Amino acid sequence: MVQKLKLEELNRIDVETFKKTDKIPLTVILDNIRSMHNVGATFRTADAFLIEKIILCGITPQPPHREIHKAALGATESVDWSYEKNTVTAVNDLKSAGYRIIGVEQTTNSLEISDFEIEKKQKYAVVLGNEVDGISDDALQHMDSFIEIPQLGTKHSLNVSVCGGIVMWEFAKALK
Repeated sequence: MVQKLKLEELNRIDVETFKKTDKIPLTVILDNIRSMHNVGATFRTADAFLIEKIILCGITPQPPHREIHKAALGATESVDWSYEKNTVTAVNDLKSAGYRIIGVEQTTNSLEISDFEIEKKQKYAVVLGNEVDGISDDALQHMDSFIEIPQLGTKHSLNVSVCGGIVMWEFAKALK
């Protein structure tokens, strides 16, 4: 008979150990995200996949906040994060540090995520845009590449935290 593992059987690391653990060389930039639940869910996913950092930009809500905590379940304490008012500044700072900037957006130049080659020795930053408007027009011009997640149904968009989870998983698999 199959049984669920108990919490103590999952061998989860504590926050102090998490902080010392080598991370996936991936930073997630949240560009003007409105929903605190989407921010919290992004933190929780970043914790799950050992993402190195989240940068909150523009109107994106910042911890601590009860609504972020509901979805993050403490991941705002484990995952490094910072705030930058201007997304373009965050992008350019990361470019100067050797990151390749990937916009997660449906554009005339986007590749399906399965066709995008993730190089093991490269550091990446992925930009996730606003729930309605996507990546801001000023930041859009500063991306190195664009990826999108193929969708087969009647909708042509995913919730930003769901999209971020898929993208973080693909990068974590390739870079670990």
